Amino acid sequence: MANPEDAVAGYFRHSCETLARAAADADLRHCIVAVADRVARAFRAGGKVLLAGNGGSAADAQHIAGEFLSRFKLDRNPLPAIALTTDTSVLTAIGNDYGYGLGRAGDVFIAYSTSGRSKNVLAALRAARGIALTNVGFTGSGGGNEMPALCDFTYAAPSDDTALIQQIHIVAAHALCLLVERDLFGAAAR
Repeated sequence: MANPEDAVAGYFRHSCETLARAAADADLRHCIVAVADRVARAFRAGGKVLLAGNGGSAADAQHIAGEFLSRFKLDRNPLPAIALTTDTSVLTAIGNDYGYGLGRAGDVFIAYSTSGRSKNVLAALRAARGIALTNVGFTGSGGGNEMPALCDFTYAAPSDDTALIQQIHIVAAHALCLLVERDLFGAAAR
């Protein structure tokens, strides 16, 4: 049996290698820059960012909504961002009785699905497209991924390992938050 410390070091190395592949991918970097521009424009126009996912991806959505609402690097006014997965009582009552309708044309919807095949996330992307939201997909590079066809921008982490995809999603979303803060509040954010 392998030494547990060697297993930890090996996992860290594999994680760093995957992150290095993401950092070296010009298309992925360009995607984050383009999404940051779209998010900043939505905020300037009085719009908001909606985020959703399942399981760990729901936690990522909530995390990034918090970065926009509170702050990432700068003490500043809140930016309107809502994780759609955080209030189960309201979500189930309203969804059951009335349907959903929080998004408006010009808003940005950020959908997380490591596989790109989560049925409810795909349904949300279709609904968002129908009301003229900008759709952003955070996903992985595995086969059968349906998200890109429903998204204006797709950030596909260069892995098919769920844990590594989620790690890269958080790093990429933090970079997104950094760029939005720089755009809206000045170069003080680093």
